Amino acid sequence: MALTMYWYPKCGTCRKAKKWLEDHGIDFREIHIVENPPSKEELKSFYEKSGLELKKFFNTSGQKYRQLGLKEKVKTATDEELFDLLASDGMLIKRPIVTDGEKVTVGFKEEEFEKIWGN
Repeated sequence: MALTMYWYPKCGTCRKAKKWLEDHGIDFREIHIVENPPSKEELKSFYEKSGLELKKFFNTSGQKYRQLGLKEKVKTATDEELFDLLASDGMLIKRPIVTDGEKVTVGFKEEEFEKIWGN
């Protein structure tokens, strides 16, 4: 099954992930995370399948995250509030998100890609 990669073309980490997938001959489709951000339901599904903490889905180094003062808010908000925030703006989401419908990775770490997406 082909992978889906939610990415932002200007993001260096996303470009590294794309290159890794291409170098390994892995078929994937790209979705621009800002123009077509995942829905709240998709984000919930990614979260459940990833095994990660919900706060790991936030792009904590992004300008938008800092502008909205989310560092403190993320600590006290409910999961529903966090999903609403994430779904409201693709720039708040850590990227890339790669999924095959069963497994999900958030961000790019070569070892993790090797383990999860390697052939």
